[in-house]
Amino acid sequence: MDREKIMEGVKLILDGIGEDVTREGLLETPERVAKMYEELAGGYTDSASTHLAKRFDVENNDIVLEKDIEFYSLCEHHMLPFYGRVAIAYIPNGEVIGLSKMARTVEVFAKRLQLQERMTAQIADAFMEELNPKGVMVMIEAEHMCMTMRGIKKPGTKTVTVMARGSFENDECLQNTFFRMLEHR
Repeated sequence: MDREKIMEGVKLILDGIGEDVTREGLLETPERVAKMYEELAGGYTDSASTHLAKRFDVENNDIVLEKDIEFYSLCEHHMLPFYGRVAIAYIPNGEVIGLSKMARTVEVFAKRLQLQERMTAQIADAFMEELNPKGVMVMIEAEHMCMTMRGIKKPGTKTVTVMARGSFENDECLQNTFFRMLEHR
């Protein structure tokens, strides 16, 4: 990431909205924003394959579900946050991954300028490509600040996206099992 370019861009924005970039409270803002983007957009230097590489052999092939994986991302249209929860279910094909790796895979794609629809597909595709399960299903439910604090201004509105791959794709019974598993607390 080019911290200097980000800092120059922030100075241009501050100047463009009519702020005094030499004002005491804003002197360090460009650097703080640059550091923030290094953290929030760190997914560009990370790879799902890194997190999905370590596997463990299993004899059963029952559904593995991890739900309520919190994430924060930035929409690519307005660079405003969207945030929510992800659920991932997969049917192993003789191998499973550590549970933390599911959340780490979400972070890889969340820490980029993103579209929720694309992020849902990227997570599902990463599991299919790297883990080779019998199937995977991903659901994301998120609130988008571009809908909450600007534009239509509808706080609390949630967007839900679902992606099914492999055996989940055309099996309504498996899909229903996924949704029932999400209801259990």
